Amino acid sequence: MEETTHSDTSNGSNKRKILFIVIGLLVLTNLVVLFLFYQNNQEKADELQTSQTELQETYAKLESISNELDLKIQEIQKLGGDVEELRLIRETLEQEKEQLQNDQVLAQKRYNQINARVEGYRELLINKDKEIAQLQEENKVLFAENTELKEEQQELNKTITQINSDKDQLAEKVAVASQLEAENIKVIGLNSRGKGKERDRYRSSQLEQVQVTFNIAKNEVAEIKGRDIFVRIIEPNGNVIFDVAKGSGTFMLDSEEIFYTMKKDILFDNTGQALSFIYEKGSDYTEGRHQVEIYADDYIIGTANFDVR
Repeated sequence: MEETTHSDTSNGSNKRKILFIVIGLLVLTNLVVLFLFYQNNQEKADELQTSQTELQETYAKLESISNELDLKIQEIQKLGGDVEELRLIRETLEQEKEQLQNDQVLAQKRYNQINARVEGYRELLINKDKEIAQLQEENKVLFAENTELKEEQQELNKTITQINSDKDQLAEKVAVASQLEAENIKVIGLNSRGKGKERDRYRSSQLEQVQVTFNIAKNEVAEIKGRDIFVRIIEPNGNVIFDVAKGSGTFMLDSEEIFYTMKKDILFDNTGQALSFIYEKGSDYTEGRHQVEIYADDYIIGTANFDVR
């Protein structure tokens, strides 16, 4: 009876030991599982934090590149380069910026793709720097050529101005040289019978008509053409002897209308042709010195005078 009791006690003790061992193993297993679960979550949290940091860094890079692209576009435009490609790239970059900003849990694959493109953008900016440098050099060359052309244009303008000035001076000299000249001018007082001779002084009672004779001097420069020859007889008081009924009139001289006493239309033929003008006043001449002026067209070609007493 006593042997049975001792055996039961021993069996019960073994069962409790086994139970404690099982419970211990279960607790240990749970601890391991909990540790592994915590470690896994921590790694995921670290990965997420790293991903967020990388996304922010990438966005900052894209923002910096976008600003540089703006500057490159402006600079290339000023230099006359083509910026259409850069504008398209900038639009794509802005879309990627927006995608990064709106999607904070962007897949790692997409992140790697965009991150790789960032390097591509950097390389593009470097290439554009080279393009800008080349455009600047080309603009320097163009500026130098343009400056040279401007200097040549200025010299050409000076030459043209000088040529025109010389031409004007030559034309003026030719115009002066081509002017006619009256030579052998004689003023003869005629009596009632049409007789008379050249004198320095005439009596008023014997002076019925005044005859003015002269030759048109030869001039090889002067153009052979029709000419208007005017004779003005000016009294001592400065008045021009004038009578429309006897062929007197007016002509323009230096934009001023002046009176003439006699006029003839001739064909200047460069032969030294002789001309004669006769004027009958119809009244006594004023005592004193009278001036005779001869004009061709609009300039004076000779003068003479006579006295009346």
